[in-house]
Amino acid sequence: MHEVVHMAESLDRESILGWMKMRAGWKRKGRALVKEFKFSSFRNAIVFVNRVATLADDMRHHPDIDVRYDRVLLTLSTHSAQGITEKDLALAEQIDFATSAH
Repeated sequence: MHEVVHMAESLDRESILGWMKMRAGWKRKGRALVKEFKFSSFRNAIVFVNRVATLADDMRHHPDIDVRYDRVLLTLSTHSAQGITEKDLALAEQIDFATSAH
């Protein structure tokens, strides 16, 4: 059996803007969603990165992660769709949920 691969479709501008109204801190930058998280220490930033890594592996969808001491910038996009897809929104929601729960 061959695995069926569904190409994710890029969302339209209105869908993305509507979603962003409900999610604090996420911004659109070109064809990606971005959000910066600030922590009290480098160690706490790395704990967060590890939490995001677990979520991303579970969802099989991985963000770009930029760590700058106590700040972490996440960039989410679906490269195969050349834009923002439902996968990006779902991962962003999981990240927000994980960070609000701790």
